[in-house]
Amino acid sequence: MKRRERTRQLIELGGLIAKAGIVELTDDDRAVILGLLVEAAAKLRSDETGNQFTLWRRRGQRAFADDEDRAQVNG
Repeated sequence: MKRRERTRQLIELGGLIAKAGIVELTDDDRAVILGLLVEAAAKLRSDETGNQFTLWRRRGQRAFADDEDRAQVNG
């Protein structure tokens, strides 16, 4: 991956963390945020991966849809 693509990916991932409200909920505590991500990665490595992955995907899709709905209303 080229440097510019990597930079864009990192910015987008940071945006997702902010969009989820994690920054505010953790008072921008980097150790807590990393701990949350490590916990999520552990769940993805477990035997429940399929169920957890499906649940998180649905929640993410709903969050994106809610953002689109808000943007159209405020548009």
